Amino acid sequence: MQACVPTAASGERAYPLPPAYPAALLRMLALSGYGLWMLLGLALALGIYRGGRSEALVPLAVGAVFVSTGLLAACLHLPGLSDWHGWFPARRIRPTREALLALAAYLPMMAVGGLVRGDNAFWATRVAGAALALCSAASLVYTVHSYRRRLPEGVLRRSAQLPVSRVVAAWYAGGLWLWLCLVAQDGAVHAAGSRPWIMVLLALALLLGLIEGLRWQALNPPEGWAPGHRVRGRTARFIAALLTYAVPSLALLVVDLSEAGVALVALAAVSCLLGRTIEQRAYEAALARLCRADHPASPGG
Repeated sequence: MQACVPTAASGERAYPLPPAYPAALLRMLALSGYGLWMLLGLALALGIYRGGRSEALVPLAVGAVFVSTGLLAACLHLPGLSDWHGWFPARRIRPTREALLALAAYLPMMAVGGLVRGDNAFWATRVAGAALALCSAASLVYTVHSYRRRLPEGVLRRSAQLPVSRVVAAWYAGGLWLWLCLVAQDGAVHAAGSRPWIMVLLALALLLGLIEGLRWQALNPPEGWAPGHRVRGRTARFIAALLTYAVPSLALLVVDLSEAGVALVALAAVSCLLGRTIEQRAYEAALARLCRADHPASPGG
């Protein structure tokens, strides 16, 4: 789902406004779903995913629910949630290009659902998994591109890290949900054990934290900002960091030492989802303030 775009005055360029928290949560759910699909599809394509039909169908279904929640809200025409990738299903039949690309990811998803078998080594399953990963990545990257091209030139340069940040965030969040799907079924992630998976997730958390730091540093708020804006931004970033990195990392480090493995992984996944929602909403609010600083006469400025 896209951030709301105000109507520009004559001759002015419209820029996206930060979404409300319900819309931001739906966008982060979709990001987690695409990340889950990317990891599942890549593992199937490489032939390293563990055997079992339900082991593939459960995360596939969870990803479909996450990706489709925003579309369902748009079809129901809920207040503030009436668009999906710039498409208003309740008012306009023809989807946007961004919505068509998002819908295209459902095709390999259904193919994977129909092809997965016991060992998941069938060549068609691996091809469908590769297509699922590619379509999910393409939809995610194009959504970021569509958002960024509506930013003013100066702000556009400051958000250069956004595409990489979204992809890594999708891997990290999707990896937590994929782990939860597998652990909830039989308590195991892979025959090699859960520690390699934990190390991968911790490495993704570290990488994402570095990218996020560079992304915020690139904003460099202009002189004259109200102190209240800075305090709210810092507070939101602190809370988001706790939920995105601290709580999941602590849960990952102690999950092997506790019998409540499923509960800890669920806590890590939900905490990351909430943290990413707060962080992304705060970041887009900062971008909107920069847009208003560059175009003080723009609507909403």
